[in-house]
Amino acid sequence: MTDDPTKDSTGNILADGDSVTLIKDLKVKGSGGVTLKRGTLVKNIRLTGDPDEIEANVEKVRGLVLRTEFVKKA
Repeated sequence: MTDDPTKDSTGNILADGDSVTLIKDLKVKGSGGVTLKRGTLVKNIRLTGDPDEIEANVEKVRGLVLRTEFVKKA
């Protein structure tokens, strides 16, 4: 575990429970062809201990791990 804060694509520091917006369409592997569209609001994120990843529940996908380079704080 590092001491680096988890930051979004624009440099804002993220915390547990924050909401983020996707900045790019993302295809979710292993979910039967689900694509998350740009602009999708993801609520109540959880930090993973890795400053480059967050965990979230989105639409039909539970326990999704997102790279912080594809989100911005809402």
